[in-house]
Amino acid sequence: MTGAATTAAYVLHDYFRSSASYRVRIALNLKGVAYRRHDVSLVNGDQRSPEHLARNAQGFVPALELPDGRMLGQSLAIIEWLDHAHPAPALYPADRFARAQAMERALLIACDIHPLNNLRVLRYLGSALDADQAARDEWYRHWVAQGFAALEAMAGEGRYLGGESPGIADVCLVPQMYNARRLATDLTDYPRLVAIDAALTAIEAVAAAHPERVQVAG
Repeated sequence: MTGAATTAAYVLHDYFRSSASYRVRIALNLKGVAYRRHDVSLVNGDQRSPEHLARNAQGFVPALELPDGRMLGQSLAIIEWLDHAHPAPALYPADRFARAQAMERALLIACDIHPLNNLRVLRYLGSALDADQAARDEWYRHWVAQGFAALEAMAGEGRYLGGESPGIADVCLVPQMYNARRLATDLTDYPRLVAIDAALTAIEAVAAAHPERVQVAG
């Protein structure tokens, strides 16, 4: 897993606290795929360097460098590619309707919650709209709460969002729960999400992708 093999064929260009990078680390670890991390500091602006823009034209993380040298960006595209390249354990249901439901939950997090709360948006709120830190934190919690309320209703009765084994929606949930806690979001109204997150983070492959574990290892 991360850092275990410096000769790993995959290189993950990421930032330890990036939610999108965190998703990909979880997916790689669950599948037992060895990879090497290359840190791209979002705080220091490394994502705008010519070197990183050559990897990812958007200047985002993660970027996954494949064994043949090709690059992939966008976490869900990377994870879908990994699920085809390394089918076991599968992160998507075989049934087409169940797969669409799994993507519905994953996209709620990745497309409706996360983009409103990522670093570039929060910085813009401060620099262009004069929102102070307290206002930016409240903005963050508002959109998390709105998304989590819907996701709680969609969670189902399984051990995980993906049923009895972790799936694509679970891979997205764990980083969002981490960030919600970091911004002191009240999670009282989301007992199913809290229970699912606890079950997921008890899995060593998921725990190993945690930002604090990655930061120490790096």
